[in-house]
Amino acid sequence: MTSREDDALAQAAVAALTGQLALAPKPGLPDPRDLDARSTRREHDSLRWSARALAPGLAAMAASARRTGEATPVLRAELGAIGRCTEHSVGLAGGGHKGALWALGFLVAAAALDPRAKAREIAVTARKIAAFNDKGAPKRPSRGSSISIKYGAAGARGEARAGFPHVRRALDALTTARKAGATENQARLDALLTVMSTLQDTELLYTAGPLGLRQVQAGARAVLEAGGTATEAGAAALTALDTDLSERGWSPRGSAGLMAGALFLDALSGAPL
Repeated sequence: MTSREDDALAQAAVAALTGQLALAPKPGLPDPRDLDARSTRREHDSLRWSARALAPGLAAMAASARRTGEATPVLRAELGAIGRCTEHSVGLAGGGHKGALWALGFLVAAAALDPRAKAREIAVTARKIAAFNDKGAPKRPSRGSSISIKYGAAGARGEARAGFPHVRRALDALTTARKAGATENQARLDALLTVMSTLQDTELLYTAGPLGLRQVQAGARAVLEAGGTATEAGAAALTALDTDLSERGWSPRGSAGLMAGALFLDALSGAPL
């Protein structure tokens, strides 16, 4: 049975994920702007239900970490087992958020190990947990790991083992945009674009290939170089990028999952969520 603290961490992670879903306009990703369209509403509702379905698994991960007390191979194995069960539950709820589950799972577990830790300290602890091999992992590689091997991309595992560098970049981008006077939505969009501008998103590599990935990265950089989403030029560049990705059917889902991780750590630091 999980404690109130474990449940609170899980709910904070789910809130971060649903907060990421609420961003608009989110380039190439579902957002609330066009919920009058039946297919868009169905997709968005499915993602929200799937996000809520993560809560029990994330609370169990926090409880496992609190019980273990330190980053060990045993904790890594338990997180893997809980994560695979949670993936099944999420699939029953409509699917989605697989990448976010693993990012949030490591971060929630790391936060549970030291409730007083700051955001970057949590990322370091998450790296220590992820450094151990999951002996219970399926022998058959996942699509994401296969793409990582094919193109030499870090993938979800590489991000975790590196201490979530893109989560930390997103946190820096949030701070910078807020200090510059951006609205919270604009600050979060700038943070998402910061991730998109450099992440080797395995979902994009799968659907768009290396050339498509570079095109998306360049489009994200163009928005930021225009001054970010708080400026007229940046907003126009964002609209153009979103239109292009939507027409091509390219979705930077890996970036979205890491953005959720950044919002989770941001919430733990006392910033608005």
